[in-house]
Parts: sequence; C-alpha cells; structure tokens
Amino acid sequence: MPLPGISRRTVLAAAGATAAVAATGITTAPAARAAAGPVLPDGTSEDKVLVVGMDGLRYDRIDAARAPHLKSLMATGTYGRSLLYAQPMAATSSGPGWSTISTGVWPDKHGVKDNTFTGKDYGRYPGFLARLHQIRPELSLFAAVDWPELDTHGTVTAGADAKLVYANDYAVNDKVITDLTEGVLRDQNPDVLFVYFGETDEIGHSYGAAHPKYLDAIDVQDGYLGRLLAAIEARPTYASERWTVIVATDHGHTDGGGHGGSSVEERRTFVLARGPGIAAGARPADTRLVDVAATVFHQLGIVPDPAWGLDGRPVQERSTDPFDTLYPALTGRVDETGIPAGVLGFTRTPPPGWSVINSAMGTGGVTEWRGWSFATDEFWSRSQRDQSRELNVRARGVFAVADSDEWADKAFSGTYDSTLVTPAHDVSGASRVTLGFTTLYRQEGAQTAQVLVSFNGGTPTPVKSYTADVLSQPQSLTVAVPAGASSVSFRFRYTGSNNWYWTVDGVRITAS
Repeated sequence: MPLPGISRRTVLAAAGATAAVAATGITTAPAARAAAGPVLPDGTSEDKVLVVGMDGLRYDRIDAARAPHLKSLMATGTYGRSLLYAQPMAATSSGPGWSTISTGVWPDKHGVKDNTFTGKDYGRYPGFLARLHQIRPELSLFAAVDWPELDTHGTVTAGADAKLVYANDYAVNDKVITDLTEGVLRDQNPDVLFVYFGETDEIGHSYGAAHPKYLDAIDVQDGYLGRLLAAIEARPTYASERWTVIVATDHGHTDGGGHGGSSVEERRTFVLARGPGIAAGARPADTRLVDVAATVFHQLGIVPDPAWGLDGRPVQERSTDPFDTLYPALTGRVDETGIPAGVLGFTRTPPPGWSVINSAMGTGGVTEWRGWSFATDEFWSRSQRDQSRELNVRARGVFAVADSDEWADKAFSGTYDSTLVTPAHDVSGASRVTLGFTTLYRQEGAQTAQVLVSFNGGTPTPVKSYTADVLSQPQSLTVAVPAGASSVSFRFRYTGSNNWYWTVDGVRITAS
C-alpha cells in the first residue's frame, strides 16, 4: 500500500533522471528517491503481465547473440516477426513504434509519425496502461523508461500508479531500471508493468547492427530480462499467479547504424510472448506489432470494446484467412532482382475453392506478378521500396496482390487484366450478404478496380469501384440477396498498364 502522505500515483526520478514530481507536489533528493524506490498500491489480480520493450532490437541479430533468456522465451512461448510501415504513414522511428505498441493501433490512427509526436491522438487511442487505469482502476500499474519522451508525451507511462523516468543514459539507467523493477517484483504486488531498455538502440546508432558491440548490447539486455524473470519466479505468491511476459521492439537498424527509412532492416520488429494459453515454440507469420496491447488485455480477461478501434489481436489468435494456407507452396523469386534468393514469399496458385481468371491477361511481364498472385509482406515490399507497398500493415501473413507496376518491369504486350474469384457461399434464406476484407489500393491513370457479385453462378454485377487511393483500410460491402438465390461469389477485377496495384486480405463473407 502507499506510504502515509503519498498519493496512489507516484513518480520517481533518480540520479541523472529528468525532473519528476510526485502527485503530492513533494520532491526529494535524487539519491534518496533512488534508494527508496517506487511505491505501488497492492495489486488485485492473479493474472499479471510484464511487458519489456527493447528499443531498436533487430530480430535477426538475436540469433547471432548468446541471449539465453530471449531464446528460452522463444522456445517456451510464441515468437512472431513482422515488418513495420514506412513513410508516408510514419518513419521507422521510436515515437511511432512505441505509440503503436502501447496503443494497439497503427500510426494512421494514433497520429504519431516521427519523434516530434506532432499529431498524437492518445485521447482517442490511449496506451494500454492508460486504458487499464480507466477500466480497471483497482489494478496496480507500473512503468519504467529511460527515454523520457515516452513519459512527457504520455506514450507508455500515462495511467501508471508509479513510474521511473530517466534521461537517456542507457548504459547506466537500463541497469538502474532493472535494479528497481526487480525490487518491485520481489517486494511488492504489481499487476501490469511496462519496462523499457534503450541500450540496443544507442549502440545501433553508434556502431551499427552488424557490429559485435550490438550483439554485446543484446546480451546485456538479455541479462536484465533474466533478472526480471527470476524475480517473478521467486515471488512467494508465484504459484497462485498467472504471469504473462511480452517482449517487443519498436524498429530495427541498418547494418551500418540508423533507422527511420524504408529498408527491410529498419522495418524489422517482433512480438515474443509467454504465458497462459500462449503456445510454446510457435512461430506465427501473421503477428503484427499492434498485437502487444491486445495481448495484454486478453491475458487480463478483458474483451476490448469495438469502440476502442484496436488494430491488434492476441498473439495466440491465429488467422483463418484461406490465403495463409498457401505458406507451404510459397517459392522464391523468378524474375525479380531486388528480392534475395532465399526469401520464399509468392505463388500464383490460389487456395482451394478460389480461382484466378487470366483469359484477358497480357503476355510476358514479370512472372511473379502475371495476374493475381499471393505473397508475403517481405517478398512483395522488397520488390520496390518507397512506393507505399510498406503501408500494407493491415494485411497479415499471405495476401492477394495484383501489381501491374511490377509486372510491367519486364517486356510485355497487352494490358494487365486479372480477376480473383472467391468460392461460392451459401445464402439460402438470407436477405443480405456482406463481404469484408482489408485492402491497399493505389490509383493511377486508366486502371480499374472493381468488386463484383454473382448469385447462383449468374452474370457478375459491380458493387464497388475504386477510383482513389485506399491505404490499408478495412472494407465492408453489403448486398441484398435476390429472391430464390442460394449461393453467392465475389470477384476482384483489376486492369491496368504499368500503373499501380491492389491488395486484398482477410476476406470474409457472412449472410444474414
């Protein structure tokens, strides 16, 4: 419980930290604050969550590091890797990255595009600690950061009952944060914690992700993680508690150092989670960075209100998208030159029940994109940077893509004209049918993009035409079911000639 005279909500600053004032308005000397440590209200939940943020930790470099605790979590938990957006949605910088992790929505919602935090909309899309404080005020919430912008802008610390806020001297303050958080876990009863480590990002900037010092920084942070895990397991009430541990990063780094751009190395992120109901050793390909907040809520037994507008979902919730069944069939490049030979990420064979009509399709062109194809984010976005392919963030796993721009990068004749057809869906007795999907569409010139509907195998009728850019947004089209109709199928027809592209994912057909 809080000490006499100190409010429930406290702030602690230590040596070298930013100025911080307790909610009572009382301040103490930095050394005294550091010695005393934060004071939290007593927790009320047996479901508990620790979120550890490791800034700028490029996931492919974990393999080269020793990192025994991270690798143990990978073996006993679920480890999903994915790629970030790039401009014009947002830079691959910490402000947008941690905002995405904390709020559970993409930058086109939370509004943070760079490290100025200009345009932030945390009032509408608060971080998960702030959300928990609103809906479960009885929970004991703690945050510790040594990039002070995460506090001054309210990105991750808002809602915390007690918080540590330090200046960005990561080599010193990552350890201080570990020391004090270890004490919180050992001696107090927190429910949800967010702990931030920044040294990997600092070393990445100074030396690059390919440097041995970057691996050393990963190992140091891994040691801090190990101490926090040991403190959890040493709790006297551990046997009666249900702990979830989540580790995530906000962006990657180039080999030479730096981030903010659109390279795959800068866009690399991961979500690693272990806890009740989370599969051991799973390597899902449909995880996204927005899934951290949704996982926190799920592990606490909280069902998000649709009004929250979350883009994420719990890490254990797998996609049922039929396109994701194509993973075993994915192959490497054929004509593309910018995609490494070892990246397996495309097929032109649709899933069972689906079909592609290419009877009017031109000849020649780049093999990978001759008509509707099915690809992963890494494969497709590598085909050409900085043409907004990086914005396909609401697609997960494998998605369908019609790309006349990339198709036309090799000699061709005729025009791009390809139609993707869904399986027939039963609508017997229904009055309407709704088609849901997510899409990324870029408009140029005379290209066309139409959704058509066909009942009982009859002539397809257009129900939607796209004539302007749609940058990774959910779609919902409802059509009246004619009397006597028993089945429906939808078609996605795209035509163009060296224009842009159209992606479709998460197709759902529901009759009512």
